[in-house]
Amino acid sequence: MTTAMTTATPPPTPERIFGMFNAYQQTAALKAASELDVFTAVGEGSTTPEALALRCQASPRGLRILCDYLVVVGLLAKEGKHYQLTPESALFLDRRSPASIASAVVFLNSPMLMAGFQDLAATVRNGGTILEQNCLAPEHPIWVEFARSMIPMMKSSAEEIAEIVGARRGEPWKVLDIAAGHGIFGITIARHNPQAQIVALDWPNVLALAEENAKAAGVDARFRKLPGDALEVDYGSDYDLILLTNFLHHFDIPTCKKVARKVYEALKPGARAVTLEFVPNEDRVTPPVAAMFSLMMLGGTPAGDAYTFSEYDEMFRGAGFARNELHELTMSPERVIVSYK
Repeated sequence: MTTAMTTATPPPTPERIFGMFNAYQQTAALKAASELDVFTAVGEGSTTPEALALRCQASPRGLRILCDYLVVVGLLAKEGKHYQLTPESALFLDRRSPASIASAVVFLNSPMLMAGFQDLAATVRNGGTILEQNCLAPEHPIWVEFARSMIPMMKSSAEEIAEIVGARRGEPWKVLDIAAGHGIFGITIARHNPQAQIVALDWPNVLALAEENAKAAGVDARFRKLPGDALEVDYGSDYDLILLTNFLHHFDIPTCKKVARKVYEALKPGARAVTLEFVPNEDRVTPPVAAMFSLMMLGGTPAGDAYTFSEYDEMFRGAGFARNELHELTMSPERVIVSYK
């Protein structure tokens, strides 16, 4: 005779909900630690509150409380009075690391982006941002901050895109980088392909920074600026490659289709468009980071969204593209779509 073993389901608790009520504190703690350069200081050997106080120019009490909180949320470890970096914070938050993305907090937690979530209920009722001066306003200064802050977060994606498109083959390419921002995607292709000519399209105030980055990378002789509104400016023609990195999610589907058509017409026969985006699965709730990006677009744009691959496939096929390929990235929650004319 066998006896069935049953495991009782634990009763629900409010712990997760309480954590979400207070989740803003995690954002504030990470932002403060980044501004004070706590992770770099710990990595350099300032591991006690007193040592950190000298290095970070802050109070020992404040740093003890902040660092204990960072231990609780998993970004530091603690032994006795000494703090240590975790593998995650050592790689991504210590500014000495080549993979550090610490600077991204300046843009991602900027007052304008966060303002879009001050009255999210009103935004939901409206179906889009209630901010009059949202990020799509012409020549909005937030895109200068984006260009300054986001390069470290985009470097690995830029390298993988250069690999996906075969930049190292060194073919003579004319490349259009739409909404270029910091310019790192076109610049990376130019670094790997000495025969690539880059045309960077963005607002004039943003292109000034992209030009600086091109000079620093030694590719400024093959870097040309095309200032203007990406929805309205004439792209030109005969491109071998057109980059659409983190751009289409700002707009509704009809606007995306308009852009896709302009891109199609600007490409040579047989050429490619490359789109980098947060692309959720068809269920729209997985994978988590890509799926949650829709909420960011709800709070910050009038009609933007995180579109599925089937939606992008329809956009680009409707513009005339023959086929679209979806590529996973190893160091980013974003995905790459390569569209063939």
